[in-house]
Amino acid sequence: MQPARALFQLRELSSQAAQTCLAHPLRSGLGTLAVAVAVGTLVLVHTTLDGLTLFAQRSAARAFGSDTFVLAQVAASGRVSRRELARMLERNPPLRRADLRFLEAHADGRAIYAPTVQRGADVTAGSRKFERAYLMGTGPALVAIRDLGIARGRFFSEAEERRAAQVAVIGDEIVAALFPGQDALGRTIRVGGRGFQVIGVQGKLGSSGGMSLDRYVYVPLPAYERIYGSPATLSISARAPEGLDVLVAEDRAWASLRARRSLAPGEPDNFDLLTPEAARSFVVNLATRIGAAATPISAMALLAAIVVVTNTTLVSVTQRTREIGVRRAIGATRFQVIHEVLAESALVSFTGGAVGLLVVVVAARLASVPLGLELSVSGRTAVVALAHAAGAGLLAGYYPARRAAHIDVIAALRIE
Repeated sequence: MQPARALFQLRELSSQAAQTCLAHPLRSGLGTLAVAVAVGTLVLVHTTLDGLTLFAQRSAARAFGSDTFVLAQVAASGRVSRRELARMLERNPPLRRADLRFLEAHADGRAIYAPTVQRGADVTAGSRKFERAYLMGTGPALVAIRDLGIARGRFFSEAEERRAAQVAVIGDEIVAALFPGQDALGRTIRVGGRGFQVIGVQGKLGSSGGMSLDRYVYVPLPAYERIYGSPATLSISARAPEGLDVLVAEDRAWASLRARRSLAPGEPDNFDLLTPEAARSFVVNLATRIGAAATPISAMALLAAIVVVTNTTLVSVTQRTREIGVRRAIGATRFQVIHEVLAESALVSFTGGAVGLLVVVVAARLASVPLGLELSVSGRTAVVALAHAAGAGLLAGYYPARRAAHIDVIAALRIE
């Protein structure tokens, strides 16, 4: 009987609270709006931070590959001064094909390597021209290292690399510019005066670090060298095979290159190793700073909402003084009065929280595409937001409820 009685009392309290709110829609609406703004701010902050973190992870995965790293002559230009960069370029020998072959020979199944070299180049097809594409000469293993997002066609093979076949995989922007409304597969593009057959087309990848990932042209490294000659230095992208920890692959590559260069123990590296963490760190740090600034703002908005709901509930108690006095006179206890007032403030706050949550859910879906972020309100965020709303309602209603419970019954009955 006790659970049934408690359920009946809860239903009665909710019904009375709803009737009170509906009887004064302007007053209740003001409190609901205040809580909706506060909860909406809270949900928006958490959703934006989640979206930025996911964006950082996916951007690094698209630009570098998931669980991959890059060996280069110098890969720290954004983290060092010009003087230090000049010293590193002088100290660090360039990476050559011989270094790549040594790494592959000593990989021992712990790492996969692909050479990369990149430069800007104009790409033409018939009378159409795409300026400043990112031309990358690489090896066929790159498709196993990075998710290149090939939507149609394929990447080039080892046989095509060995014979320096003039084949290419092109990005979405280049397809749209050179072959609008047409199928680019099998068509010919020209780079550096040479024709390349399109054998693969990437889907839309977006951007990473402000650089579009849809402007790339991937060709076999030997075909690249036929146009521009041997590069001054190579970058070597690498990753661990499936099922192997990336740290194992990094250690193997690091130890192999140090051995190749005869570096003694304790002697500093004369090459650079770049992990995806370096690419993710900027956006993650930005998200952390936004979170640090936004949390106090959300707390202040919630505090303001509590003040508004407290005031509106006090007004409700004042207007219902005679009604509360009559209820006390016919047997209502102080605890019942307290529960009724708390139910009213909690209902106003919970409704405001639900409205604020719904608005952010809709706004996040509408803003995801133009912002290029995957914004979605997680279930955990929704539960936390509604819990904050209900808690704010109970906190806001505490003082008015205590005041209502201590109303003088005789004085209340005299009020006209």
